[in-house]
Amino acid sequence: MKKIIRVMKALSDPNRINILKILEKKELCVCELTSLLGLAQSTVSKHLRLLEDAGLVDSSRDGAWVNYRLADGRESPYADALLSNLKGWLNDDAALQDMLQHLPDVDRKRICAA
Repeated sequence: MKKIIRVMKALSDPNRINILKILEKKELCVCELTSLLGLAQSTVSKHLRLLEDAGLVDSSRDGAWVNYRLADGRESPYADALLSNLKGWLNDDAALQDMLQHLPDVDRKRICAA
């Protein structure tokens, strides 16, 4: 029961859903997600921690950066099922599409150096 509750709570915030939808397209670091979402770095980090604890997101270190990507679903069948369904949801959301439109312009070396 605890695993499904953790997943459902993680999905209860619009910013966390936006993070998941963005990570469907590309693996990103915190500063790149911060730029796209327009949120403080500490807020994005907190959201990522909750998503990772729920088994929805994985991370790996790449030099100075920690990259985040959607989890492969091995940790939680609940997370896997919801990530699979989420791929077909919200694809017509205007705010999300606006963020995704800016995705090609996100450059971690430029953003993180500022």
